[in-house]
Amino acid sequence: MIVTYPFSAVVGLGDLKLALVLNAVSPRVGGVLVRGEKGTAKSTIVRALAAQLPTVAVVPGCRFACDPAVPDPECPDGPHEPDAGRVDRPAALVELPVGASEDRLAGSLDVERALTEGVKAFEPGLLAAAHRGVLYVDEVNLLHDHLVDLLLDAAALGTCYVERESVSVRHAARFLLVGTMNPEEGELRPQLLDRFGLTVEVRASRDPEERAEVVRRRLAFEADAAAFADRWAGAESALSARIAAARSRVPAVRLPDARLRQIATVCAAFEVDGLRADLVTANAAIAHAAWQGRDTVTTEDVRAAARLSLPHRRRRDPFDAPGLDEALLDELLDRTSADDDPDGGPDDAGPGGSGPDGSGPGGPAGTPPPGDGAGPETRNHPTGAEPPADGRTAAADPPSSMAAGADAPPVAEEPAPDASPATGAVTSRAAAPQAATQVAGVAAPYRVPLLAVPGVGEGAVGRRSRSRTRRGRSAGARRPSGPARDLHVPATLLAAAPHQRERGHQGPGLALRGDDLREVVREGREGNLVLFVVDASGSMAARRRMTAVKTAVLSLLLDAYQRRDKIGLITFRGAGAEVALPPTSSVEAGAARLRSLPTGGRTPLAAGLVRAAEVLRVERLRDPARRPLLVLVTDGRATAGGDVDRAAGLLAGTASVVVDCEGGPVRLGLAVRLAARLRARLVPLDSLAELGSVVRDHRKAV
Repeated sequence: MIVTYPFSAVVGLGDLKLALVLNAVSPRVGGVLVRGEKGTAKSTIVRALAAQLPTVAVVPGCRFACDPAVPDPECPDGPHEPDAGRVDRPAALVELPVGASEDRLAGSLDVERALTEGVKAFEPGLLAAAHRGVLYVDEVNLLHDHLVDLLLDAAALGTCYVERESVSVRHAARFLLVGTMNPEEGELRPQLLDRFGLTVEVRASRDPEERAEVVRRRLAFEADAAAFADRWAGAESALSARIAAARSRVPAVRLPDARLRQIATVCAAFEVDGLRADLVTANAAIAHAAWQGRDTVTTEDVRAAARLSLPHRRRRDPFDAPGLDEALLDELLDRTSADDDPDGGPDDAGPGGSGPDGSGPGGPAGTPPPGDGAGPETRNHPTGAEPPADGRTAAADPPSSMAAGADAPPVAEEPAPDASPATGAVTSRAAAPQAATQVAGVAAPYRVPLLAVPGVGEGAVGRRSRSRTRRGRSAGARRPSGPARDLHVPATLLAAAPHQRERGHQGPGLALRGDDLREVVREGREGNLVLFVVDASGSMAARRRMTAVKTAVLSLLLDAYQRRDKIGLITFRGAGAEVALPPTSSVEAGAARLRSLPTGGRTPLAAGLVRAAEVLRVERLRDPARRPLLVLVTDGRATAGGDVDRAAGLLAGTASVVVDCEGGPVRLGLAVRLAARLRARLVPLDSLAELGSVVRDHRKAV
């Protein structure tokens, strides 16, 4: 028997625990997205919560987990008789792997029965298995977009619709959706972020005592998992009972009109798009009130809900990091809390609720009572492996320690750089001996034309270049050249059907032969490795020109983000070239490096090309299927050592684009010649800016 690490034994992570519990209390909250660095117990705590959810009653033999009290009238395994009986089982925990197909997620035609019995039958997928349980998606940011869309649509509607391969099925799919991701590996699109109800940032604690406690408990669990779980059994039972009680309390919780106006005021003030934020915050506030034992939503419930529902909805730009100005949130809540509901008494002293200071039977806002064993434990328990002697867990950390950034390490202050009053550029104190370095500003990015790799690839799924992919849309069927990797069932059946009489087959099913098999032809687009090589030398350091160059590169980075590319950044100036950002899926990291990019010095163009060739050689070994696209941003000057022609020869055969940054009335055409050497597409910097102006003017007109 597999023993799950106890939820109550997880050290810290107060916000994450609260977000998961609120979704367990009320699935209408809409799921949790957990953002954080690797090794922060994201997967551990999700699996731990699933083990503490109340058991569910299901109709015996129903593959869709229908509730015998209210069976789904459209269940594919139905209709269920009223006296069909019931079976109690634990809530399901279903994990969706990153490499899952659409068939595996939503379900598909039962191939075995179709081929052997000649009947159409539906084989349910993971969405059906997760009904009334937990669906956990690790590394959700690496999941293909069309699967994320399908997943979130089912989570929002509570229903999965399958229309494929002559199968038309609808079944209930209500589950607690939890996704985890490491932002270093790339972000979700803002449209997809908005579909998650709550979000939590998690970081490993920088407190040595707390880190030691984590290790102490983990070692105790690995030494004897069963004994460790037994020591926390009381706290786990209390947690499960409290979740069940809060669930039953949710329908009776009242949301006063004053609190509803408060929620609307907060969402409007933070300028979130649409009304999903208002709905999620209201549902989360109701769940929080039920969790705290209150029958009326208070300001403290609204505050706890807003802290979790709004941060990821405030991203106005793909490069913005999710976050929330909690000082502004408190100011808005204080300003609107005067509109207390006259029937409910003072807003912060509802039945069983918190006092004005956030304390009371419910403990600090957003935490469970200290004596019921349901909440997070103390940071530094002396035994390390056992709860307190009386079987209770200690009170959770105060809200300040549960904030997403509370455990962040202190940032050493650096002396402020000097700002040039004449240009507004920033000059570094640690400038290179040959020339002062400057940091030019960046304007708003704009839309750029599609820069694609020629030909048809077979790399990672994306949106840039043409590709044959296993996860694209079906565009037809063909005879396989080898073993059929992706069987096209309808085409296979149609190919075999006309030959049944001559093969002497009778009865149900079909007689198949190898030449009947057909595989799916899928077409789509791939993501590429876009390697930016940026000239940061003195020839580019005129403030206005470098601002235009940085804005152009930022616009290209935005395009790479939208097209799901990996990106890398190489800069060359002074004596050589450096890899400012190794190839990564985190486009946000590239934008941050670009904004702080210093300029000045000589122009070692050849060194930049050589370094690009080295990076591409290594990446071909790591990911041979991902085709590269080199984007060289330069005016073509080369004032430092190195043979440019020989360096360009190292990049032969690499799809390249040269962004010509040369300006002024007299132009040498050096970038044009460089593009000819590289056999690259030449894109003048001015044309990128002009296209951006056209797009902005069109948006204003609309």
